Amino acid sequence: MDEKTNNETNPKYIWAVLAAVILVAGLIFLFQKSQKEKPAPPAGTKPTGVDKEKVSEIKKFGSIQEFKDYVAKAKSASGYYGGRGGAGGPGLMEAQTSDSAKALPAADLSIAPGRVSETNVQVAGIDEPDVVKTDGKEIFFSVARPEIMPLDDTVGRSDESRELWPLRQTGGTKTIKAFPPTDMEVDYKIDKSGDLLLVGKMLVVIPTQRYYWAKDANKIYGFDVTDPKNPKELWNIEMKEAVSIAGARLYNGKIYLATKTDIIDENKFCSMEPLIVKGRPFPIKCAEIYHPTAIVPAEATYTAMIINPLSGDIEKDITFLGSSDYTSSVVYMSGNALYLTYYYPGDQVKILNSFFSENKNLVPDWLVEKLGKLEGYDISSSAKTTEVWNLIERYQSSLSSDERLKMENEMENRMTDFLKKHRRELDSTGIAKINADSLSIDEAGTVPGKLLNQFSLDEYKGDLRVATTVGESFFGWGFGAGRASETANDVYILGSDMKIQGSVIDLGKGERIYSARFIEDKGYVVTFKQVDPFYVLDLKDPMNPKKTGELKIPGYSSYLHPITKDKILGIGEENNKVKVSLFDVSDPSDPTELAKYNLDEYYSEISATHHAFLLDAKHEVFFLPGSKGGYVFSYGSDSLSLVKTVSETAVKRAIYIDDYLYIIGEDKLIVLNERNWESVGELDL
Repeated sequence: MDEKTNNETNPKYIWAVLAAVILVAGLIFLFQKSQKEKPAPPAGTKPTGVDKEKVSEIKKFGSIQEFKDYVAKAKSASGYYGGRGGAGGPGLMEAQTSDSAKALPAADLSIAPGRVSETNVQVAGIDEPDVVKTDGKEIFFSVARPEIMPLDDTVGRSDESRELWPLRQTGGTKTIKAFPPTDMEVDYKIDKSGDLLLVGKMLVVIPTQRYYWAKDANKIYGFDVTDPKNPKELWNIEMKEAVSIAGARLYNGKIYLATKTDIIDENKFCSMEPLIVKGRPFPIKCAEIYHPTAIVPAEATYTAMIINPLSGDIEKDITFLGSSDYTSSVVYMSGNALYLTYYYPGDQVKILNSFFSENKNLVPDWLVEKLGKLEGYDISSSAKTTEVWNLIERYQSSLSSDERLKMENEMENRMTDFLKKHRRELDSTGIAKINADSLSIDEAGTVPGKLLNQFSLDEYKGDLRVATTVGESFFGWGFGAGRASETANDVYILGSDMKIQGSVIDLGKGERIYSARFIEDKGYVVTFKQVDPFYVLDLKDPMNPKKTGELKIPGYSSYLHPITKDKILGIGEENNKVKVSLFDVSDPSDPTELAKYNLDEYYSEISATHHAFLLDAKHEVFFLPGSKGGYVFSYGSDSLSLVKTVSETAVKRAIYIDDYLYIIGEDKLIVLNERNWESVGELDL
């Protein structure tokens, strides 16, 4: 089976991107507090490639020149690692309210039904942008498709490039009168596309990567939709060149937005004005940017801001340095804080030097001495790498073919053993805990390895649970030692001070995490290579978490969703087909697969975004889209039954209003009565 992550399968879903992008921000975020004592690495390890003190320590640049010098060194570090990502599953948290939320225009639901679905999100009460939103009476649906104009007789004209290949936007955002389902109609079409947030009677359109080619895709728009037949644009925020959306959340009536600005030329960057907010420039102040003390990959800056959805005003903001690779940074938001992460691939010269220190008889003393000096040089990582290869070539040229063959085999075996021993020291992820109200940093910490996506993080009773894959970062340095370290997967529990309290390590050796889910004091992790180990973790005691059960089955689950306290739904892949599994975790020591269903589908959008999943607990059904249509499953009686299919192509989402299920495709909306699954209405879009 092909090993593909959700993002690799369909890079469209920018949300992990969201998580990902704000993330890098996270760590770099402002750690203006002096760093406290860091937790010791797991027993049996010692520092090699990661200086955890410097990775956790964050400060502001003191000047524009300091910013330029750091970026010049950091740019070269980005080549050390490869990105990966995935979709995720939702988390559980009580919703909270505030005065700011009460000040927003309230949706008039006096005649609307009492049961209305919401976007499937990670944390209850913290909304995430998606292509569909509803208030119970109106459905807001955004879709866009590029259309290339055909060739015509303009060939040869001086302006032919403008005439031949324009991209014309089709779609936009439609406001649809949805209830009652027998009286549906399209009220209006807004000529803007993107992900949507609905705040009372304010509709915010946020462009994402999949819409960047569309008309006005460089702007965020705020529309008053009090009258769905006549939406009014109240404000917009324009993003200039090299700026894109990293992610967003809606919490307590405020929009939390992260933008990414690529550093194309560090010498010109500090004079940029990346945003135009309501007609006024919003500049970057390089001396106010936060960064880790360690040199980490940094080709972009991330600005996190709080936006008033009524006025479009930016009320608070903070900027930090980070990687342009979305998959190396993650963002998670609880009711108390933003957790922002950045990835540090480690110093490979330091790793190599440590290896030779433990294997002194492999190479001559002069090479070890040169490497030791090189590690301390204040030069870029790429310059160090070049010099390492020069030293390697110098040594290899002194060997006979017999000597070289022996050395290559010795290096291969010893390096493999070394990387297994030190796999938790090769790379690390820094995590900054940012106060959700003030956008000031509370604490920061580090964990070994790399996160998968936003669902690798979860806060519970003040502790942060983190799932990581360790041992993926090292690519080898020649001598025949090209193997990467054998991977393993860990779960760490960090206290309110962001120090590691406990851990469960070595889940799925030789594999990597495909999905993670934390539910109250339990954790669930899926790793994959040949089979799908489904792990159950007891996290009740943060100082002594433990693995309680394991189930090995074919395929893998890339998305985990709690059906009940003791039932977990997994959606993923087996033999290149979409697979649905129902797990019983009532006995944590003996998890079982109660039922499974293999669809004649090669892909579901749930692999790219958890927003595509819908659960209706009242009727004990869930919905998933496929490439051939939409599927409604029943999960009652501990079984999986396919109760309804809709064979429309380009099915995107489903929502419920009262006991009606609305299945939304790019060109058609179909409504089913959930009591008998009969069609009660259709609307061409």
